[in-house]
Amino acid sequence: MSRIRWKSARVFCIIIASALLYLLLRIKTYQYKTSVFLPNAHPNQVWEYVADFSNMKYLNPTIEDFNIIEESGNYNHWQYTVEYKEHLSHWPYLPNFAEARFSIKSNDQRTKFFINSTHKTCLLNNFLCLNSESEFSFTQGHSSTGALCNEEIYYQCPALFSSFCEREVKYQRDAIMINLRSQFN
Repeated sequence: MSRIRWKSARVFCIIIASALLYLLLRIKTYQYKTSVFLPNAHPNQVWEYVADFSNMKYLNPTIEDFNIIEESGNYNHWQYTVEYKEHLSHWPYLPNFAEARFSIKSNDQRTKFFINSTHKTCLLNNFLCLNSESEFSFTQGHSSTGALCNEEIYYQCPALFSSFCEREVKYQRDAIMINLRSQFN
C-alpha cells in the first residue's frame, strides 16, 4: 500500500470514528410525563407537601442529602435553590450532585398549583453535567374532589445512555407518585 493511500485510509477511519463517537455521545433532550390521582386530598395540601424539599427524601428514595442555599418570596410565589446528593437507582455506587431552582406558585383563582424546577445534575466529578426541567401541577379532580397531580419532565442524556436515563427518570418519578399515593391515602 502506498504511503498516500495509507494516510487517506487513516484520515477516513478517524473521520468515521469521530462521527460515530459524536452520534453516540451527543446530548439529546427527552420528555417524560407521569400523573397520579389522590381521591382523599386537596390539590393545595399535596402542593404544599411536595413544595417542601425536606419531604423529597421520603418521596424520592435516591436522594441522600440536601442543603437549601437560597430562598425568597412568600406564599403566593416562593422560590428556593437547593443542592442535593443522590445515587442512581440502577447503579447506586455512582453518586451525583445537583443544584436545583424551584418556583412554587398558584394561578390567581388558587385552583391550580405549580412547582416549576430546573436542575443541573453532575456525575463523575463534574465531568458530565446534564440539565432537566420539570413542571409539577396540582388541580382538582374531575368530580370536584381529590387532587390530580401531573408532572412533565424534559431531561438531557447522552444518546448512547438514553435507555439507562429513561429507566432512571421513570424509577424516580414513579417512586414519587407511589409515595404520594401512600402519604395521602
